Amino acid sequence: MKAKLALEDGTIFHGYSFGAAGEASAEIIFNTSMTGYQEIITDPSYAGQMVVMTYPLIGNYGVNSEDKESRKPFLEALVIRELSCVESNWRSEMSLSEYMLKNNVLGIQGIDTRALTRHIRTKGAMRAVVSTDDSDETNLVKKAKSSPGLLGRNLVKDVTCDKPYNWSKKGRFKVAVIDCGVKYNILRNLEANNCSVKVFPCHTSSEEIFLENPDGVLISNGPGDPATVLDVIDTVKSLIGKLPVFGICLGQQIIGLALGGKTYKLKFGHHGGNHPVKDIVSEKCYITSQNHGFCVDIDSLCGNDIDITHINLNDDTLEGLAHKRLPLFSVQFHPEAGPGPRDAQGLFRYFTKMMGESHA
Repeated sequence: MKAKLALEDGTIFHGYSFGAAGEASAEIIFNTSMTGYQEIITDPSYAGQMVVMTYPLIGNYGVNSEDKESRKPFLEALVIRELSCVESNWRSEMSLSEYMLKNNVLGIQGIDTRALTRHIRTKGAMRAVVSTDDSDETNLVKKAKSSPGLLGRNLVKDVTCDKPYNWSKKGRFKVAVIDCGVKYNILRNLEANNCSVKVFPCHTSSEEIFLENPDGVLISNGPGDPATVLDVIDTVKSLIGKLPVFGICLGQQIIGLALGGKTYKLKFGHHGGNHPVKDIVSEKCYITSQNHGFCVDIDSLCGNDIDITHINLNDDTLEGLAHKRLPLFSVQFHPEAGPGPRDAQGLFRYFTKMMGESHA
């Protein structure tokens, strides 16, 4: 089935649909990962976005029930150069197209993804529409222009869990996870590092968390504009200084806002598994997995007892921070690496060390 992709600036791409048919509008961004399309489409941080994969062949190893990062796909559409006609892997349970059709996710292939990616890098992330229903290009551009972007949108409430649940009940350290769109591999890594894990909806108050008597709190990744997630920001303000706190991706942005900082939107964001980050203390360079369109303004945190711990070597943006006196740290990248490099998985061990020292 023929499909069209229209950008708000009037650029049109022609292709063919896979997965579900219909129409979807969202902010369009690109991801530079070579593998991990299943983890990407099930990452809740992509809510409100459609993803362009820069790697040209997608779907070659199929989809299985174990590698998903959340309960369902949350992205609006997937844009690729070529869908593999064969899925070859002993763990494969269905094709990517079948999985997307089952979950009502639109896909478009046959797109010149190199040209599209270069366009987004030059012009910035923008609103877009993918459609198999409407072939009127003028109308599609109008729809793109009228669709909501990410600025000012609280999408965390759309992806968080409905009620608290236990991920694991065994472990030396008891961790409360505030679910802003948490990836399952974060929970798996906590469990692997001797933590019992309970996940709470984003609207959970600090009083409810204190009732659980946790050893530490993790603020998860998630979608949308961090400045709109006021309930989580208020909760984190109440937790800081009372419990060890670890933030990942959106979790760092929320911590930055709770500490009095500001956030801003990046031109086209960081999305992929190959972003170099410098650890300022050790002077090591990590290759990291990233997925964010907003960032904490480094200058807004000056004089707030905050140490800058990590910097992005591509654009010098903030990648990590820690409090000088209190048990608090965060990173903008994804140490759980699902998918992606595993350079930074030691941060989970650092979190458990922090929790252990708080009991000493």
